[in-house]
Amino acid sequence: MIEIIPAIDIIDGKCVRLTQGDYDTKKVYEEDPLEVAKRFEAHGIRRLHTVDLDGAKAQHVVNYKTIERIADHTSLVIDFGGGIKSDEDIDVAFACGASMVTIGSVAVKKPALFEKWIEKYNDNKIILGADVKNGLISINGWMEEGEDELMPFLHRYVSKGVDNVLCTDISKDGMLQGPAVELYEEVMKEFPNLNLIASGGVSCIEDIDRLNESGIPAVVFGKAIYEGRIKLEELEKYVG
Repeated sequence: MIEIIPAIDIIDGKCVRLTQGDYDTKKVYEEDPLEVAKRFEAHGIRRLHTVDLDGAKAQHVVNYKTIERIADHTSLVIDFGGGIKSDEDIDVAFACGASMVTIGSVAVKKPALFEKWIEKYNDNKIILGADVKNGLISINGWMEEGEDELMPFLHRYVSKGVDNVLCTDISKDGMLQGPAVELYEEVMKEFPNLNLIASGGVSCIEDIDRLNESGIPAVVFGKAIYEGRIKLEELEKYVG
């Protein structure tokens, strides 16, 4: 059964959402992300995806105190992404209570550093962020389009021991028009043992049902919850 992973994106310590990664589309949904996390936990959700959008723009971790509060006041398993660019950043992420980190830009820009982290944190603590736009990997909070194509990029790091991949179709993100199911099916066909986390476009519970029926291991979503298109009660069949 598909794993349900709600997302909390953070700017200025607040719970926000963007559309297609555009900071000009910022919408604040909650002043205190901890209250959002507590609501998720109250409905049986066990996993949380957090993104430091300030960190992604600044290229170093910024909102670690917010993650620390969530870790201290819930039992959620937190994965943390956004702005992790150095050994110091990754140390801060784990020190503030993250169980896993999602890394995208470093895997593109500093492959030797990323491979070092794969070896050091080889017990499922590293998630490779593969954010796709026009077939190419985008980095630095989606503000920069790289030259790497998705499948070769994944092959490179799966061969190095990566088991967890968060794949976002940027064209779908925040649009509430449905996820890129065919893309995720293609990835799973190429890498059948991959713990793939689909991200972007989820608009209703039926979208999650479709991903589940397609055998996608996990899904990250947020805006559909914040906009009231998915009720937390609807997720109970997936969180047990």
